[in-house]
Amino acid sequence: MIILVTGGGGFIGSNLCDALLDLGFDVIGVDNFNDYYNPKIKENNLIYAQTYKSFKLYRSDILDFKNISNIFKKEKPQYVVHLAARAGVRPSIVNPKLYAEVNVLGTVNLLKLSVDFKVKRFIFGSSSSVYGNSPNIPFSEDDLCLNIISPYGSSKRKAEFWVESFYRSYGLSSVILRFFTVYGPRGRVDMAPFLFLRAILEGKEIIQFGEGQTSRDYTYVTDIVEGIVKALTCSTNLETINLGNSNPITLLEFIKEIEIGISKAAKVKIMPKQAGDVEKTWANVVKARRILDWQPKTYLRDGLRSYIKWLKINS
Repeated sequence: MIILVTGGGGFIGSNLCDALLDLGFDVIGVDNFNDYYNPKIKENNLIYAQTYKSFKLYRSDILDFKNISNIFKKEKPQYVVHLAARAGVRPSIVNPKLYAEVNVLGTVNLLKLSVDFKVKRFIFGSSSSVYGNSPNIPFSEDDLCLNIISPYGSSKRKAEFWVESFYRSYGLSSVILRFFTVYGPRGRVDMAPFLFLRAILEGKEIIQFGEGQTSRDYTYVTDIVEGIVKALTCSTNLETINLGNSNPITLLEFIKEIEIGISKAAKVKIMPKQAGDVEKTWANVVKARRILDWQPKTYLRDGLRSYIKWLKINS
């Protein structure tokens, strides 16, 4: 099985590449190593993967159709896991055009090439942001997603429509996976888990936006990776599936869990709530259990303990 992973140098992508290689698959990693955060971080993420002869890395932008087409032509991937995207809710409010281009047009490029080269299955990494401030709690996949509150969430939902249309128009077998607040080793440096852990470890101040009552469904990265692997071979032709911990906690509770994990009190500075921040995320994972035989395995306290250990070694 030859699997192409876009965003292969990123947080989830690099963890997925490692897991697939350990399972014996041939993996083609594609990443443009952009400057959203220090590209050296992504370089380091791929150190383990590059010890495998069955791993190849291409530095390419998914908007460069010709270059990506050449990769497909040369490597002939049988499966595509599309994780490359412009990430982050707040930056999308500043530059919505960039998010539309990368997250929508980039996805269309990958879909078109997957059809042209007869890819067996297309996995799309979507986001809980598509639910926005939906009143229907917990979030289920049949939600109409009428309450999106960020350009990032909008771009992911639009890309989902394209995935669905390529199945209906061309028969491209596809699974859309909606990830819920992923954390763990190699976690993105702009996300709260990394920012809070690093600050508290170094005795620095953390920034708390709002009164701390917003809640998130924090999901450990190895659980997400397991879900992606299962989606590659599940018996469906088109499905949208939540991958989340199904156990939301408030921001105040999350900070308390970090303090317990580090055995150190946080210095907190409270700032106004930010535009685009949803009130709550909470995944209904009944479909994931039924279709993928998947359920989250990692309790938050255990996941944070592992993440803290990793950070101390890799800081």
